[in-house]
Amino acid sequence: MNRNRTLGFVLAALIFLADQAVKWWVTGPLALREVGDQITINPIFNLTRTNNLGVSLGIFTAQSELQRWALVAMTGAIALVVLVWLLRERKLADIVPLGMVLGGALGNIRDRVSFGYVVDYADLHFGTWQPFLVFNLADAAITVGVVIILARSLLIREKRPQEAGAPATET
Repeated sequence: MNRNRTLGFVLAALIFLADQAVKWWVTGPLALREVGDQITINPIFNLTRTNNLGVSLGIFTAQSELQRWALVAMTGAIALVVLVWLLRERKLADIVPLGMVLGGALGNIRDRVSFGYVVDYADLHFGTWQPFLVFNLADAAITVGVVIILARSLLIREKRPQEAGAPATET
């Protein structure tokens, strides 16, 4: 395994550990134990406890044990695809966002396996306008990772090496 992939796995592990540590801190020492418990940090950010029974944006809400485990299987399959993708990449700029997605996915999968839901707490708002649902560190890592992957795929064009001895042509 090359150095870049190792860094990708280290990043995934750090995101997973940080996500779990913050969730422990919010639900333990800060005592946000019940849905709706809240601590105001500043005028635009609160810590607000929610339990997300669904996936991104609360869609595919699991309303039974079967659905819960189906979500675990689905998100686990996605994490496995990201893992294989990470193993195939060589460039650090491609590996970093995959490590972010993998670490975030594993953090949320662990919650769903342990509790049956994902613990969310980050509540960004501007007055009554909430641009996002309440989220967590894992969600933020997944979102930033996906945005980087999309931006790189749409904006960065790899230059193909010209065949040896072939004259360059203009198009």
